[in-house]
Amino acid sequence: MKKNDIILITVIIAIAILSFWGIKAFQKYNSGGPAVAAVTIDDKTYGEYPLSEDIEEKIELPDGNYNILIISDGYARVVEASCPDKICVHHSPIRYQGETIVCLPNKLVVEIKGGEDNGLDTSTH
Repeated sequence: MKKNDIILITVIIAIAILSFWGIKAFQKYNSGGPAVAAVTIDDKTYGEYPLSEDIEEKIELPDGNYNILIISDGYARVVEASCPDKICVHHSPIRYQGETIVCLPNKLVVEIKGGEDNGLDTSTH
């Protein structure tokens, strides 16, 4: 290898490392603002609730079914539901960007938008 080849390889590696750290810094400081729990029912927006406030909301559906969403200490959770399986009630509280609680029988989705990223690519429960 010639001297110029070594210089070229060094420059390419330096650019790659700087790009990686630049992207990580951008993601960390541009998280999208304060975290909110966005509630949708059958793909229609029901409401958005900030995780910074303590809130209890009974989400009533047109067919008489319901879910009760509680936001406290920066976490959102469903504490009661009229669905038969109660999977949404047994789900862990959520607080990081992209986390969701889903109630299929009631077609309800609670998703965290904005706020912190938990640093994981995927998770299962």
